[in-house]
Amino acid sequence: MLVGQSDVMQQLRTRISRVARTTFTVLIEGESGAGKELVARALHLQGARSRGPLVAVNCAALVESLVEAELFGIEERTATGVRGRRGKFELADRGTLFLDEVGDLSPASQAKLLRVLQDTTVERVGGAAPVRIDTRVVAATNRSLHQMVDAGRFRADLFYRLSGVEIVVPPLRARREDIPELVNHFLGLHGHASTMSLHPSVRQALYAYDWPGNVRQLARVLERAIALAPGEEITMAELPEAICAATRAPLADMAGDDTLRGWSSRYVRSVLERCRGNKRRACDVLDISYHTLQSHLEYGSTTREALVPAPQETPPLGMLSEAPAS
Repeated sequence: MLVGQSDVMQQLRTRISRVARTTFTVLIEGESGAGKELVARALHLQGARSRGPLVAVNCAALVESLVEAELFGIEERTATGVRGRRGKFELADRGTLFLDEVGDLSPASQAKLLRVLQDTTVERVGGAAPVRIDTRVVAATNRSLHQMVDAGRFRADLFYRLSGVEIVVPPLRARREDIPELVNHFLGLHGHASTMSLHPSVRQALYAYDWPGNVRQLARVLERAIALAPGEEITMAELPEAICAATRAPLADMAGDDTLRGWSSRYVRSVLERCRGNKRRACDVLDISYHTLQSHLEYGSTTREALVPAPQETPPLGMLSEAPAS
């Protein structure tokens, strides 16, 4: 389930709904934990193959010597003690095969995958005849396949075969306004949507943090907080030190104004910057009125102007010479 009503998420949903109507191969790009598998699932469920299977494969976890058997299958009695089985492509017939972290495939495996995509057939290990498949392939990567092609680590022909239709999943830091909805979603998953709340300082901390692990990291942080909270309110004590440290990080110096009003103004400006200039969202995060927000912003501007000395005018050339003795 894709959670969030930000502009970037609305655009993502629109793109998914359009692409889902087709049967083309899709490449999903995005950072780890951003929700690439959720996008693949949405493509499957909204498409004509929704009644078929959705088979997911973590390419990074495939052992090189077993790639062919895992993806394409193996015939009975190919080797002593080996039982025949269908590969992932056959298991996903009339459905969708999700190849996660496709950039981790070895060059040899890339060549075999390209052959399957071109011929729409697989040949089991030890088999004598190809097996035709009707499988939609959705690949995902947290790397730049384009840069990998330039570096010679990914086949260009496979890249162009996969990247005909691309979907980019935005990182959590690019859609911070979705954090409150995500928090409610994860609290609800654990049965605490109506029984547990966040202290205002926690809401600000979650919004200020950059989330390198994206939505997956947020989910784990909330699980930790739920487990550690002694009551019905999550406080800063239940957050990891990395998030607390990011919140305590000193703000940019403002010409030496160390008054409480000066620090408040700097903090308000920092939050507004993280809200990408959206003053209404900044008011919600800070839990202040629009008038109070404007007051902090105006104080910051006037204080900087007052603290920065005006440039001295250069005296006329005639005044630079030493005055005559009296």
